[in-house]
Amino acid sequence: MTTAAAGSARTYQVRTYGCQMNVHDSERISGLLEQAGYVRAAQTDDTPDIVVFNTCAVRENADNRLYGNLGHLRPVKDKHPGMQIAVGGCLAQKDRGEIVRKAPWVDVVFGTHNIGALPVLLERARHNAAAEVEILESLDVFPSTLPTRRESTYAGWVSISVGCNNTCTFCIVPSLRGKEKDRRPGDVLSEVRALVDEGVLEVTLLGQNVNSYGVEFGDRYAFGKLLRACGDIDGLERVRFTSPHPKDFTDDVIAAMAETPNVCHSLHMPLQSGSDDVLRAMRRSYRSDRYLGIIEKVRAAMPDAAITTDIIVGFPGETEADFQRTLDVVREARFSSAFTFQYSKRPGTPAATMDGQLPKQVVQERYERLIATVEEITWAENKRLVGETVEVLVAVGEGRKDERTGRMSGRARDGRLVHFDAGSFAGSIRPGDIVHTAVTYAAPHHLNADGAPLSHRRTRAGDAAEAGRSPRTPGVLLGLPTIGAPAPTPAPTAGCATN
Repeated sequence: MTTAAAGSARTYQVRTYGCQMNVHDSERISGLLEQAGYVRAAQTDDTPDIVVFNTCAVRENADNRLYGNLGHLRPVKDKHPGMQIAVGGCLAQKDRGEIVRKAPWVDVVFGTHNIGALPVLLERARHNAAAEVEILESLDVFPSTLPTRRESTYAGWVSISVGCNNTCTFCIVPSLRGKEKDRRPGDVLSEVRALVDEGVLEVTLLGQNVNSYGVEFGDRYAFGKLLRACGDIDGLERVRFTSPHPKDFTDDVIAAMAETPNVCHSLHMPLQSGSDDVLRAMRRSYRSDRYLGIIEKVRAAMPDAAITTDIIVGFPGETEADFQRTLDVVREARFSSAFTFQYSKRPGTPAATMDGQLPKQVVQERYERLIATVEEITWAENKRLVGETVEVLVAVGEGRKDERTGRMSGRARDGRLVHFDAGSFAGSIRPGDIVHTAVTYAAPHHLNADGAPLSHRRTRAGDAAEAGRSPRTPGVLLGLPTIGAPAPTPAPTAGCATN
């Protein structure tokens, strides 16, 4: 028998690993499957008809994590003939047919360039009772033309580009996502307007390197113009973007941030290292002075700007002096938050074969010192906000202790996480609503506001959350066959062959 009851729609789950781009790709995958007639399974459902793994290949343990999860799923699939497993994303693009060799119970493997083919591949694998592996070397359809099931009623991701033209020696993304492909500004703005029409208040513009947006159509100032154009969209209250590259950061973007009211004064700009020698080895074409100069200009234009970053510790050849230079830059930059990583060797990257690979204990010790320095600074920066009034876009799932403490949580305009007491508004505040409240306490990674909110504004996003609606933006399946809802599969005489 199949996992779907006779006459019922087949169910799916998407399990996502990695960056914001992967999270957004998973929204596309969900939209495609629902357009094809599948229904999302509850998180507590251990036996959905389809499980899709959307993978990441950036971290060293990505492979082990995937194959471990596939191993756990094998006995479940054995007990539920008709269940299908699909693997997509960066690791699928890298490993290709190796996935089916190592885990022959996988039904479909698809890459970063052909997300839109997933429903067809699932149908083909089911019909042929054999695994389908399809990896394209270049993009056939821009992902944003695909239908999307958004995860949030109040905030949405919008891709402005995919791929990357940089050649950082530690990064495998360009070989898996391909060269940069830019969307036309009109297409981006149309998607933003469609989200706002659904009640979304906040949009994050996504790209591997948003500052190089426009390279395909020859306008190096295209990104600043796009930010300003977002300012003309009625109902769009917050605009964010990630991630910029310091080498391409231009003054017009700073001006657009400062002069466009709905563009948030928050900037996530990866540093990676404060040492010029390490930056050179990483093939990052800027130096620490250039990086700090951008921060100085941002703060001159927007004194309230919150700046966050990425830092890698233990890159091959990094000396103690190099590491000390990173600590110096961290102290000078005064980040409000930092994503810190221990360097891990990624096969297929130039850094993986470099001399000077550091012992784990050296990397760990430096990492702990970096964490201590970052937290000292972020705590001091957060303490400066005690007594200040912040505007909070109420979120769901941000505060792990909210239920126990009776607080709610959300993000301030500068991106900081705020836990707040709902006071007399308890019971009426919904995810997607806006509250103004005063900060009473600061921690290294969040702010508390334990007094009654100063105001509460109900929003269309809050209405959607209360009604249980999530935005769905339609797409156009360019160049791909269209399929309808999968018909209920008759009980087979044998389970699905897994090649």
